[in-house]
Amino acid sequence: MIVRLMGEGQWQVDDGLKARLDELDAETERAVEAGDEEALHTALRAMHEAVRGAGEKLDHAHLAASDAVIPPDDLSLDEARAMLAAGEEPFPDLA
Repeated sequence: MIVRLMGEGQWQVDDGLKARLDELDAETERAVEAGDEEALHTALRAMHEAVRGAGEKLDHAHLAASDAVIPPDDLSLDEARAMLAAGEEPFPDLA
């Protein structure tokens, strides 16, 4: 599957990483609901590290739709809330 790390580009990762990204996605959602910015950053950093560690970065010339888009790991709680209020999905829907 292809995952976009916002601000970094796209990565090709094995579909086996999906379960781990789903777990981390749930952590980011709980962090936003709890108002815990530190937990949000921790989960987002873990998502970025998982993708970087298990994937292969695609060349910028490679144009393909991403299966998941992960926000920057320094996304603020206010930014995450604003995305939700605007009806945007700040975290990947990996289902």
